Amino acid sequence: MQINRKTKRMQPSIRQAALRTIEMEAQSIQGLTAFINEDFERAIYTIANSKGRLVISGVGKSAVIAQKIVATLNSTGTPSIFMHAADAIHGDLGIVQQEDTVLIISKSGNSPEIEVLVPLIKNFGNVLIAMVGNIESYLARQSNIVLNTTVQQEACPNNLAPTTSTTAQLAMGDAIAVCLMELKGFNSDDFAKFHPGGMLGKKLYLRVSDIYEHNEKPVVSPDQTLKDIIIEITRKRLGATAVVDEKEILQGIITDGDLRRMLEKNHVSENIQAKNIMTSDPKTIDPDELAVNALDVMRKHEITQIIVVRKGKYLGIVHLHDLLKEGFI
Repeated sequence: MQINRKTKRMQPSIRQAALRTIEMEAQSIQGLTAFINEDFERAIYTIANSKGRLVISGVGKSAVIAQKIVATLNSTGTPSIFMHAADAIHGDLGIVQQEDTVLIISKSGNSPEIEVLVPLIKNFGNVLIAMVGNIESYLARQSNIVLNTTVQQEACPNNLAPTTSTTAQLAMGDAIAVCLMELKGFNSDDFAKFHPGGMLGKKLYLRVSDIYEHNEKPVVSPDQTLKDIIIEITRKRLGATAVVDEKEILQGIITDGDLRRMLEKNHVSENIQAKNIMTSDPKTIDPDELAVNALDVMRKHEITQIIVVRKGKYLGIVHLHDLLKEGFI
């Protein structure tokens, strides 16, 4: 698009327009605090106690917001399904089951599709919740519970394109999801069940035991020689070896960094044994710990390996490269 240079000075700056939009949308969210009332609490308890699903519907931009809220609720333990208001009155109304709760999202509350859909929902006997920007609208008057998302003005310079209104709807949907999570005691373990894929899933379910068992298990005894140590570290390719006693109880760790520092100090001798150069208090982790916790320990102590132990017994090593391959870094 060509910009008319002659009128450029009359145009508001891009930064000003962006800042005004953000400020107006922030105000629309802040304004919702006045609408967190008894109706909001009723809506939360109604959804939480429902034996069916939450069916969320809307038209236009509100339909897009409805789909996002459905996705958020499903991923946080509240079974939900999207039903487009226009499609509902042309056959998709069969989505609604007897024990479902229905939430309809609309700014005006008076769109033709909504006015056709609402009586049908009421005839089914389902509880109807309205998330609406006009509490005097047809939708608000016909609903069992009303969630008010009124905004003073759209950020659109013509006060037409849904901007602040959809922001308010989205924030209200997030508030619903978080309240339901807390009411149900939905925790990180529950969250992991619904997010098995991607990095988020790995952070929630991948454990140290899933990693170290695929690695070599470098190990030497306290009395083994420098040559034995170098061969073991080189052969197992983890940049370190554990030092254990005859019962496989961890005594310490020797890293390739330890060997380099020893050489720099010219402390090399044929009589050197593992117990002379090992670090006797290495960082360790339980195999049942989440892998992401192993990464946190490595970062905190600036190390590249961590030893896996259970009740003092040496099990293996997790290297920083293992976590790199899993995509944690």
